[in-house]
Amino acid sequence: MIEDKTFLKKYSRKLVLLLFVGLFSYNSYAASLLIQMDDTQKNHLKAYGIAFWTLEKKYEIHWLLNYRGGSFLLPFQKEIQDECQIRGVSFSVLSDISTQQILTEISSDEVNMDAVKLEKSPLIAVYSPKGKKPWDDAVTMALSYAEIPYDIIYDDEVMTGKLSKYDWLHLHHEDFTGQFGKFYASYRNMKWYKDEVQSNMEMANRYGFAKVSDLKKAVSIKIRNFVEAGGFLFAMCSATDTFDISLAAGDHDICDAVFDGDPMEPDAQSHLDFSQTFAFQNFTIETNPGIYEYSDIDVTLSRKLKQEEDYFSLFDFSAKWDPVPSMLCQNHKNLIKGFMGQTTAFKLELIKPNVLVMGENKAAGEARYIHGNLGKGTWTFYGGHDPEDYQHLVGDPPTDLNLKKNSAGYRLILNNVLFPAAKKKKRKT
Repeated sequence: MIEDKTFLKKYSRKLVLLLFVGLFSYNSYAASLLIQMDDTQKNHLKAYGIAFWTLEKKYEIHWLLNYRGGSFLLPFQKEIQDECQIRGVSFSVLSDISTQQILTEISSDEVNMDAVKLEKSPLIAVYSPKGKKPWDDAVTMALSYAEIPYDIIYDDEVMTGKLSKYDWLHLHHEDFTGQFGKFYASYRNMKWYKDEVQSNMEMANRYGFAKVSDLKKAVSIKIRNFVEAGGFLFAMCSATDTFDISLAAGDHDICDAVFDGDPMEPDAQSHLDFSQTFAFQNFTIETNPGIYEYSDIDVTLSRKLKQEEDYFSLFDFSAKWDPVPSMLCQNHKNLIKGFMGQTTAFKLELIKPNVLVMGENKAAGEARYIHGNLGKGTWTFYGGHDPEDYQHLVGDPPTDLNLKKNSAGYRLILNNVLFPAAKKKKRKT
């Protein structure tokens, strides 16, 4: 009996020693955390929040372009691992050897993959009226759900020069033409519409403008200057085409009397200056105040697609030579469900030749997702209101992203949020 106890005592000590060595060996080789972004990821949207949170903690991470849906490679840290578990984000612990094998595979010239270093979390601003709720806009919903911090700014902050402190700006579904969303025909007697008109008029008067359209033109120019100086701009729905229309109109009056108290210039169309726009040219403005449309850039009133046929395809860019559009198109799906908005998608024929189309329904002649450079900065326009609400109407309930945590359409929004963190890579020639 004594011999048995002695044997068990010696065996227990050896077992503890083996477990200690095994644990030490595991931690020694657990060099990285891989957040996979393919179909095995439980929560794609929260994964972006983990990447952003990691950058805020001053850790460098790598975005593995075209590797398992655009995965993230993070340093192995217990606090990152715990945060993934808390937020319900799928991950794998990799040894040094496994990490190097992945990086070696990605670096091969035989595959369309690359590893882009992310270094610093961008400061984010959302241009939105202060009274709007987060669910009024897909981007604020995505940022809130992913737990990515942002500030709300509006005309006051833009006009007083505070925009320059931010790296990335999203334009809420704004009407930069000063026509109050072209809601006049349907909602002019509603209290919320009257309040919005009054609030905008007070803002315009505060900055010395007699008309809201003149204030919005001034704001548009300041946003343009922000991009030229190196800012990143992202816009959706009506903030895309109305922004360009405002820039093209310049000092010319394109608003009907129901919006600004006097008639538009009779030859306003002929004064449009397309050299001032970001994305569109040769478009025709809609002059009828009763028609819920700004110009023929948008396809909403002319498209023939049924909902079950409404999809757009993402382009496949070279990860090693075109890292920016590659980052913006990272996804676990190449075919994305379409969705409507006041500005649903853009007519291909009205897009400037130097603009990069990243997502389109070619058969329908529609571009959905476009990108370009201006000065030192970049901009991206994404048509539609809410990627998971096909035909969002005024007063509709918000989308519950807990039920849409793997949304491919929302991933495109969050790609734009994250890519300003990327370090520009110098390639060997």
